[in-house]
Amino acid sequence: MSFRLLVAAAAARRVGVAPGVSAHPRRHAAFTARRGFSFTAPQQGGQTLVEKIAQRHAVGLGEGEVVRSGDFIAIRPRHIMTHDNTGAVIPKFKSIGATRLADPQQPVFALDHDIQNTGEKNQAKYRSIEQFAHAHGNRFYPAGRGIAHQVLVEEGHAWPGTMVVGSDSHSNMYGGIGCLGTPVVRTDAAAIWATSQTWWQAPPVAKVELLGTLPPGVVGKDVIVALCGLFSKDEVLNHAVEFVGEGTRSLPVEDRLAIANMTTEWGALAGLFAVDDVTLQWYDARARSGAASPAISPKTVAALRASINSDASRWAPDSDAVYAKHLWLDLSSLTPHVSGPDTVKAATPLAALERKQIAINKAYIVSCVNSRAKDLREAADVVRAVQRAHPGVPVKAADGVAWYVAAASSQVMAEAQAAGDWQVLVDAGAKTLPPGCGPCIGLGVGLLEDGEVGISATNRNYKGRMGSKKAHTYLSSPAVVAASALQGFICSPATAIKGTIDAATVHSVRFGIKDSAQQHKAPAVTASDAIQGFPKSLNGRLVFLPADNLNTDGIYPGKYTYQDDITREQMKLIVMENYDPEFSRIVQSGDIVVAGANFGTGSSREQAATALLAAGIRLVICESASETFKRNAVNNGLLVLESPRLVQWLRSQFQTPNAPLTVATSLNAHVALVDGTVELRDDSGSLVYEGSLPRIGKAAQEIIVAGGLENWVRARMSSSSSP
Repeated sequence: MSFRLLVAAAAARRVGVAPGVSAHPRRHAAFTARRGFSFTAPQQGGQTLVEKIAQRHAVGLGEGEVVRSGDFIAIRPRHIMTHDNTGAVIPKFKSIGATRLADPQQPVFALDHDIQNTGEKNQAKYRSIEQFAHAHGNRFYPAGRGIAHQVLVEEGHAWPGTMVVGSDSHSNMYGGIGCLGTPVVRTDAAAIWATSQTWWQAPPVAKVELLGTLPPGVVGKDVIVALCGLFSKDEVLNHAVEFVGEGTRSLPVEDRLAIANMTTEWGALAGLFAVDDVTLQWYDARARSGAASPAISPKTVAALRASINSDASRWAPDSDAVYAKHLWLDLSSLTPHVSGPDTVKAATPLAALERKQIAINKAYIVSCVNSRAKDLREAADVVRAVQRAHPGVPVKAADGVAWYVAAASSQVMAEAQAAGDWQVLVDAGAKTLPPGCGPCIGLGVGLLEDGEVGISATNRNYKGRMGSKKAHTYLSSPAVVAASALQGFICSPATAIKGTIDAATVHSVRFGIKDSAQQHKAPAVTASDAIQGFPKSLNGRLVFLPADNLNTDGIYPGKYTYQDDITREQMKLIVMENYDPEFSRIVQSGDIVVAGANFGTGSSREQAATALLAAGIRLVICESASETFKRNAVNNGLLVLESPRLVQWLRSQFQTPNAPLTVATSLNAHVALVDGTVELRDDSGSLVYEGSLPRIGKAAQEIIVAGGLENWVRARMSSSSSP
């Protein structure tokens, strides 16, 4: 649930003309709101593709109402995906008071994260998830079928022109086939199971124009790695991204899926490609293949093509669509890029990086971003090229390098085996893992150990993500991973083939930002009284975390994410473990935490919010925050406010080269939640800082007082069922 919506007043409804907009079903009683449809100022111009798809899934709209960025709407997504975290959603669903799924066709369960764990505890959880699915009649895919995002695309659940949400941050991936995919959190999943609906704030939309075509050897992974590094100042934070331009037409669907997948790491809530001939040809081929599902058949693909031909405007943004930003990248100027170490915001041309001959200990081709058949084929082709260049010489992973490979799904694995690519990788020394997340999430075998360096075709390289916090991780395309595994250091396929590093010239990438549209800001909220039970203010010691991009792995390590029986007392001890192990010993109940920019970026795990609550933190103030984290926070009763000015002042006071990661200041903070002010006083009581904060409106107060969205929905479901 977007905190910006909840702290903003609802403005008057906006009425416009939306050709083709049909009547929408009514909102579920639990989500019937007593506030306006929109809180943004009226906006001229046409709709973006994101807005059009959201419009089709909005419920309760009045005649002629048009969805715009900033609007807070009730949505009924085509599907809600949960994976291993289904085990944590089930008790939430039951605690709401629900006894059956509102729409059994809507939830999709796919077990994929901890599938290497054969312990009885995990297997019992998997059995209980399967039993729940069978009892309620919804779709279920067992461990071994594949990574949930890949399965949803293969099975046709993620479908062009629809909206599909998932309780996983990489739900953005569905945008590669023209499906608006976006993450929600576990509490939202429970609400959708019970009501078929949840709240969504249509985000601002950034247009990313891709020019030219990619040179040989450059792939979609290079595009998104470069974008994350070139636009590393939160340009698309909490935006939806629409990829447009002539360059998109040269990208195969597999590359589009990889790019859309990692828009998550770029900070975006969605990454969307329009459906075109490339998309349709991919579906044609899939419909003819033996792996086709009932949802992807010649008949369904023909219907998709007919829909596009009959009303092309439905499948593209309007010519006068209003975008918050317009970025561009010339694909023809791009070369292979590598991300890291330990951050996606640093991207280096491979030609420059390989001169350093950075030795590696482990190499990975796993995960939902780059383990499709095309990726495995490109890695195998590197091995084949080295074999041709050195006939009679065994081609194996370099001494001291452990190389791990996993297919994105059982279908991908079968395709790679049939093509011979799988065996080529195995013969070259790759150790195979079952189709699932595995080391990408820090689970199972092959994790990085202290002091090791890894090169990975995954999507995240946060410290501690794939093992030890004392290891270093780089991200690249599968072909570069394969070349590096063979040579023992980060290098290009050309270097692996020739055995020597070329003195290649590093060319500049052409990119930029064009004039952006004027963004319409929400009107200021007028001060109002607190509802019963909501504190008008909070007081506490200020604890400062000066780091930017403090991600959810830093706040709550991935290795604990799927241990559903961790108590709040245990959460208190491990909160911030990957950021600062001293945090849990420093922080006190009632402290007010202030952090840097892009706080809570990364995965959608709700424990990043609930662990802070377990430590006694009720309020986090930051320079900016991930919208998904804010949604998690409010859904669980944690307040998150943004104040760049306060953070800048604290940096001037406390951020020195030797400053600790957690600064326990002697300042006492007084935060007026309803009036929207903050005052800091030193230990003598003298006022040293005062400033403004976003005010907390009554809608947000209701959620916080209820103890989160789960309790809020339960109360409303109960009242709506009362006579």
